Amino acid sequence: MQDWHAYAKILTALIVIADPVGAVPFFLSLTDRHSVEERRHTAKVTATTVALVLVVAVFFGKPLLEIFGITIASFRVAGGLLLLLMAIAMLHAHPTRAYHTTEQVIQDEEGKHSVAVVPLAVPLVAGPGAVSTVILYSHQATTWFDTAFLVLASLFVALALWFTLRMAEPISRVLGKTGINLITHLMGLVLAAVAVEFITAGLAELLPGLGVRN
Repeated sequence: MQDWHAYAKILTALIVIADPVGAVPFFLSLTDRHSVEERRHTAKVTATTVALVLVVAVFFGKPLLEIFGITIASFRVAGGLLLLLMAIAMLHAHPTRAYHTTEQVIQDEEGKHSVAVVPLAVPLVAGPGAVSTVILYSHQATTWFDTAFLVLASLFVALALWFTLRMAEPISRVLGKTGINLITHLMGLVLAAVAVEFITAGLAELLPGLGVRN
């Protein structure tokens, strides 16, 4: 890989898929009964969990596919379709990846801390879309620097998420619902382009194997 244009594309794709700003309304809703310190702790645990999930995907995603006999081409098409569905939902301002509401979360002390992992970290941020993207890019890594960049990109996404959640209330006040929806729409458009790229790359590998002639 070792191409700065490719590196920039990877980082952009991960930021768009993670969509830290889009997570703000869900974070505020799920932590509405938290104190300031509890919210800060939740933000830290959420970001840490996201970092762990993505870094694990970098190193173990491809071997896991091989265990189940899944080709990277098939995974590209499946991952691309998944990202396309996410993009369509974002373009309609209906982020379906978050299917938990405040009423669905246990409101005792255990529930307060558990929301940091589920649903905030997984599947809201480090969901199937983010994990599949990391796995696909890890397959393209040809040098240790490529892999190191993927790890750093994953950590950067987690850091951006931590900062955004720490500043959730000011961001929500400044942007409002309309501003957050606008950002989500723009990210959805970029994500759709990434999805189409994954799908076409996967089909280009699969169709010759299926005996299809251009």
